[in-house]
Amino acid sequence: MTVSQVTEELRRCTLCAERFAATASGHSPRPVTWFDPAARILIAGQAPGMRVHLSGKPFTDPSGDRLRDWMGVSDTLFYDRSKVAIVPMAFCFPGYDARKSDLPPPKICAKTWRAPVLEALSEIRLTLLIGAYAQRWHLGDRGKGGVTKTVQHWRDFAPEVFPLPHPSWRNTAWLRKNPWFEAEVLPALRTRLAEVLA
Repeated sequence: MTVSQVTEELRRCTLCAERFAATASGHSPRPVTWFDPAARILIAGQAPGMRVHLSGKPFTDPSGDRLRDWMGVSDTLFYDRSKVAIVPMAFCFPGYDARKSDLPPPKICAKTWRAPVLEALSEIRLTLLIGAYAQRWHLGDRGKGGVTKTVQHWRDFAPEVFPLPHPSWRNTAWLRKNPWFEAEVLPALRTRLAEVLA
């Protein structure tokens, strides 16, 4: 399938309608698609949050601000679909549990949509794996040791792949405990981004 065909089918997806209706947020599916066949950078994230569900645009939240800062890119470049493809493990907001915490991305989404989307993106030269779900899916057994261990071994995957922690504010303490991330990983990531975008 072409990117336009995959996008059209994805936007009509209602596989999780009953699942989402039963969550504390009681919402309907709203797949957020953001990719183009010319994209050279793939951001493989977790799933949209409520803000993204409402805006229909990925990473329109503080996590997105931090991720763009990590990458050293402008909003304009980040949202240029011909350069950056944003393909989360689930395209819809999974909903809240009873404690108002985000639910995990439903596995059915990646099982149904990940292969056709990635097959349509043939120009990808750099993949950013945001968080545990994306790391386990893309790295297999090499991504099952936990986020900290996987990110610590970033050199094993670079320069084509960079595993990153989730840029959520909840990970601020993790960043303080792991200063090597900002000192070592981010400069290498920014250098590789510049090479890919040149």
